[in-house]
Amino acid sequence: MAPEYRVFFCLLGLGYAIALFYGQLQWPAALAVGLLLIAGFCIRQSGHRWVRGLGHGAFIVTGLALAAHLLPGFNSAKVFDAVRFSPEAAPFSMSLNLDKPLIGFWVLLFCPWILTSVALARSMKVAALSLIATTVLCMATAVALGVTGWAAKWPEHGTLWLLNNLLLVTITEELFFRAYLQGALQQIFNKTWLGSTLAIGIAAILFGLAHFGSGWQWVLLASLAGVGYGIAYRFGGLQAAVISHFGLNLIHFGLFTYPMLDR
Repeated sequence: MAPEYRVFFCLLGLGYAIALFYGQLQWPAALAVGLLLIAGFCIRQSGHRWVRGLGHGAFIVTGLALAAHLLPGFNSAKVFDAVRFSPEAAPFSMSLNLDKPLIGFWVLLFCPWILTSVALARSMKVAALSLIATTVLCMATAVALGVTGWAAKWPEHGTLWLLNNLLLVTITEELFFRAYLQGALQQIFNKTWLGSTLAIGIAAILFGLAHFGSGWQWVLLASLAGVGYGIAYRFGGLQAAVISHFGLNLIHFGLFTYPMLDR
């Protein structure tokens, strides 16, 4: 088992253990687990391309349903309920989700080939450059759009936010959008002109559209961030993408109005 595989599996497992300690699974959750297992079986066991395609399709549909919290059986613990981290901030609620992380587990268990080995020094260099560039671009755009503003702080339960965002949110999203989707698109466009650019761009747009419920500004900001994370993944591997993603989230949380200005 590759070191990168063990690290991300252990981190995701730690986050899930914390969420499970505070939350609860009920028997209907077996439906989601069963669908994911069937999808994984189709991908790993079948020599038929159409069956593998069916497996990937089943995973994507199930994964989207899990991310949108549409499947039953997951009683996630709410740790923030309409909290304002600063006077001008919009109310923020957060749960330790038990459904969304299953997406990350599935990718690690059934698609381990998506984790490419990159030298640690190179990965850290790429992560640092991506984090700086992505943060400057996204936060400057967010301030210009009136989405957020300067508000340095560290809330009382900030550590809980940090653990949730790193272990359950960032790692899961990067495994799905960068390692799984961008990695697959890279293979599809491998022999085409600007193949890497297309893979990064499409994955970034899909990442942006996942934030559609928060408004067009967040679609734009998430798409811009997705380009930065995608470049980090392309040249520094999954660890660089995770550091870039989590670093930007942490800067937003600690130094700017979070999640956004109340309107």
